[in-house]
Amino acid sequence: MIATHLGKYIPGNPTVVVQNMPGAGSLRSVNYLYNTAPKDGTTIGLFARDMPLLGLIGNNPNVRFDPRKFNWLGSSSSYANDDYLLITRKDAAVKSLALARAPGGPPLVLGGTAEGATGNDISTLLRDALGLNIRLIVGYPDSNALFLAADRKETDGRFVGLSSVASSHAEWLKPDGGMQVLLQFARVTRHPQFPDVPTARELAPNDRARALIELAELPYRLSRPFTAPPGLPPDRVQALQAAFMAVHRDPQYLGEAERLKIDVSPIGGEEVLHAIEGIAGAPPDLLDYMKKLLSENKNG
Repeated sequence: MIATHLGKYIPGNPTVVVQNMPGAGSLRSVNYLYNTAPKDGTTIGLFARDMPLLGLIGNNPNVRFDPRKFNWLGSSSSYANDDYLLITRKDAAVKSLALARAPGGPPLVLGGTAEGATGNDISTLLRDALGLNIRLIVGYPDSNALFLAADRKETDGRFVGLSSVASSHAEWLKPDGGMQVLLQFARVTRHPQFPDVPTARELAPNDRARALIELAELPYRLSRPFTAPPGLPPDRVQALQAAFMAVHRDPQYLGEAERLKIDVSPIGGEEVLHAIEGIAGAPPDLLDYMKKLLSENKNG
């Protein structure tokens, strides 16, 4: 969607071509953008929201970038209107959050991709921070496969963004459907659509667990981050930043986003950097925990 509209706001009105670069939960594309991509403004990138965190903690030998040195254009979503949900089947063995936290209770079976996905990290983090009895089955190739796994009863559900569910599996959100929402993540307060569903922060048993959850939620502030490589001429950085924000005021873009139920709550490059500095300034023990978690889930 961004590519469709970005060119008309860049001087010269260039054609914008999307090139997918699979690998390592988008780590491959971040390394390419930082080290190899042309530094003339002709190449920008979009990658997973947790890549800046992975770059800051510095525990993965495959990381070859410093997120503070990118020329950030902004993020198309700050998660202001979105919600990261734990959605489960109503006919699963675990039918409530209380049962999911009960010592010795049945495991809540969730699916995850092979590596690099946010859902893998959050499942592990909340298992530790909230005492959720989660059994994570990894190896699914993509988000569609995770939806199908729950529909086919291979898994009990998944962690997934509200906007993603609304745009691709809206039937999961219907009151008479076969799914239920047990938990909200990346929300300071409960989403208006789920006033009776607790947030992870509410359920934190102590201050440390709450601080850990808040740290893990920071990357959602830059939920769909766009950036250009380091070392660009300043005038080209400014042109790209201005064009990026202009797209989010474009009536056609906004109309498409509304039709597809995609969250539009943009922030600019300076706000992205502010969020990254917030992660970098977290207490060392919490960063050490995240370092261990990301190393396990991303083959560090």
